[in-house]
Amino acid sequence: MGGVILAPEAIEFAERTRRKIYRRLVPFLLLLYTIAYLDRANLSYASLEMTKDLHFSNATYGFGGGIFFLGYFLLEIPGTILVERWSARKWISRIMLSWGLFAALTGLIHTRSEFYWARFLLGVAEAGFFPGIIVYLTHWFRAADRAKALAGFMLGLPISQIVGSPLSAALMNIHWLGWGGWRWLLILEGAPAIIAGVWAFFYLTDRPKNAKWLTVEERDWVTSELEEEKRSLSSKERRDAWRVIFQPQVWLLTAIWFFGLCVGNALVLWLPKIVQRMSGYGPIVTTLVSAIPYLAAWPFMLLVGWNSDRTGERRWHTAGCLLLGAGGLALSRATDNIPIGIFALSVASMGILARQAPFWSVSSSLLAGTSSAVAIAVISSFGQLGGFAGPYIVGFLTDLTGTYSAGTFFLIGSAVIAAFLMLLLKDAKRTPAQQRLDR
Repeated sequence: MGGVILAPEAIEFAERTRRKIYRRLVPFLLLLYTIAYLDRANLSYASLEMTKDLHFSNATYGFGGGIFFLGYFLLEIPGTILVERWSARKWISRIMLSWGLFAALTGLIHTRSEFYWARFLLGVAEAGFFPGIIVYLTHWFRAADRAKALAGFMLGLPISQIVGSPLSAALMNIHWLGWGGWRWLLILEGAPAIIAGVWAFFYLTDRPKNAKWLTVEERDWVTSELEEEKRSLSSKERRDAWRVIFQPQVWLLTAIWFFGLCVGNALVLWLPKIVQRMSGYGPIVTTLVSAIPYLAAWPFMLLVGWNSDRTGERRWHTAGCLLLGAGGLALSRATDNIPIGIFALSVASMGILARQAPFWSVSSSLLAGTSSAVAIAVISSFGQLGGFAGPYIVGFLTDLTGTYSAGTFFLIGSAVIAAFLMLLLKDAKRTPAQQRLDR
């Protein structure tokens, strides 16, 4: 099949079908991820007032911000398998309804223990969402097309901060019922997840064979393409899907995701506080300025995803982004100039956020079926522990030293380690199903 030259009509039909699927699914998944990250990271803006009101130390804030990922870790693997074996539509809808509720309840906390429990339960509620979407995309997109789709989906992270920045600034001015603005920020930003959860139940389609919005020919084409790709991966499939846990390549990818998340989640949770310490701005201006790095990351993520698909190269795209992120963080600590510091944090955000699409294009192409779902879940769930470690270690080192420098150097080291580990991966060979239509 790899040597077949397709007729122009067949190529045009395939391109039209791929565009139709992309336009139907990716913008909606982008919306869901935007809401997810808005509820996950709005704590970074609320913290500008919350930590003072509740007398939380940097270590307390870092631990509470990171404990989300311990809850996330617990249900990640079973949740991802449910997407593969049961229903992505129903599971994603359930996730969004429950996390919207717990996100809103976070605005009612008063003590450190309540803060920890609220964040932990939010992580439990959201568990399985991200890897579930990764698995869901394998039901619709060939491996050769996946980085672009993943990049489109993962734009939700910078968009959530671009949208969330002015929204959070506005909500922090609300003082209804005598409550601080940070409380209303957390309470009101939980509502969109509940609405989107109901919408997802009716909008999403589990697999191409169920898609009434595709023609019969389009359904048959995408189903056959994905089945052929699945057969080409079947030689890698274990009889027992759980044996994938013991594969060295899976644990290498897990380590890469762990160190990458140490940097990525710490950057999201600590960026407004770093900007505030750097600039001396008040909470409202700091919230708005903190959107600049995400504005810079948006087009760069699309460029990296597109070029990774165009070239079929994943390792250097991922490692290069991680090294770019490390360089930006290093520059941010080497200057006291505010514009240069914001530029450096923008470069760091560009690299750290753009690494995700090529990385998950590798991870989601390892195996097929349930084994693929297990591999993705293992990588994501154990890697999420980095999402706990990074924010907490930054907070601990900041309390210990009185400056963000030590925490930043930890993040730089984590990014460099992740890049080095990524380069240890062997180049993935493109299967015939991945090579078709690339000619």
